[in-house]
Amino acid sequence: MAIDIVPPLIAAQLNYLVTHCPFSVKVENMWSGGKNTALLDRFSLVIPFCLDYIKWDVIYNALYPLAAPDVIFGAEDEKFRPYKAIGDASDSKSLKNPLTDWNNRDPTRLFSLVLQLRELYKAYQKKRVEEVDDDRLKFEISTMLSREGIEMSLSSNIDKPEEVKFAVPLLDLDLNKMVAGSTWRHQQKIYLQVIYPVGRKYSSAPSAPRLKLVSSPELRAVFSIDDFRLPSWLDGMCMAEYLPNLEDMLESQIKDAVSSIESRRKLIMALAPLFGRPVEADPVFCRKATFLSSSGVFTFMVHVAIPLQFPKQQPSLILQSSQHFNSQGLPIKSPVTTEYPWSPRWETSDMAERIFDFIVDECLNFKKYCNESFVQNR
Repeated sequence: MAIDIVPPLIAAQLNYLVTHCPFSVKVENMWSGGKNTALLDRFSLVIPFCLDYIKWDVIYNALYPLAAPDVIFGAEDEKFRPYKAIGDASDSKSLKNPLTDWNNRDPTRLFSLVLQLRELYKAYQKKRVEEVDDDRLKFEISTMLSREGIEMSLSSNIDKPEEVKFAVPLLDLDLNKMVAGSTWRHQQKIYLQVIYPVGRKYSSAPSAPRLKLVSSPELRAVFSIDDFRLPSWLDGMCMAEYLPNLEDMLESQIKDAVSSIESRRKLIMALAPLFGRPVEADPVFCRKATFLSSSGVFTFMVHVAIPLQFPKQQPSLILQSSQHFNSQGLPIKSPVTTEYPWSPRWETSDMAERIFDFIVDECLNFKKYCNESFVQNR
């Protein structure tokens, strides 16, 4: 059977793009365009834009590996002509089309092309939005022009009315540096997604836009945006009035969430003298730790999961036998429990001692449960 391969020059381009791209780009649906179907010279790129994704097909030709690729945009973007009349005339003349002097031996070329095309697509969508005949929309755009990094897009299709979507970056904070020891590859961001239905007349009291908070997926290890309650949108309010209060609330809660990491770390350290050094522990976010414990000859693991809202919310515990297995050969575990004495006002050492005291008593019940399960499974 033939083994599918990517020609070396194309593979070098693609690997550089995926490794160095400042945003998370995904490669999907690789296929061959020639008679030798084992040579994969075409693929789809899934690129984040405006809190959604755009998909572009990149078409190389394995028979002519030094030739520049073609890029095919989505059907909804058939009017997107990246190197024609984007922005004002001076901007258009200054643009350099990287496809005209393509060098496939330079592994950075696809990377540079995708970054430039995304910027041009951003300008294209901004121009479309600015041309929408909607007084309220024009006013909202004018109030947000000073903010950097805003992305916007116009969606229009037969199935639903036109609407404009904004992705507004929030907080002038380096979230990566706030979390010591994080190995995040991309810069973590929080955005406010704002969606306006397109109308034609400005109302003195327009309805609130649809609002949603969106964060980088990795940031959820520190801060849950699902638990954040957006401030109310008051009648007659515009985004310029809404954003400062939102950012103040968000910054305060982000700082509390980062401080909670150290609180969770202290709990794990307080448990260590009682249970012994953890077998496993999350050293960065301190969300979980596993300890090896025993009661007589019965040995078991104690899994401690510490919530983001610690110490307001208490850790959950699971016991896992090191000696008993079910019919599938998996270690027998206890149900998740938080049914033990707890107060967020206790000192960390007191919290750890209460957990330890609970385990001392509970392990006897767990041992009995394991023995009964083991007999049933024989």
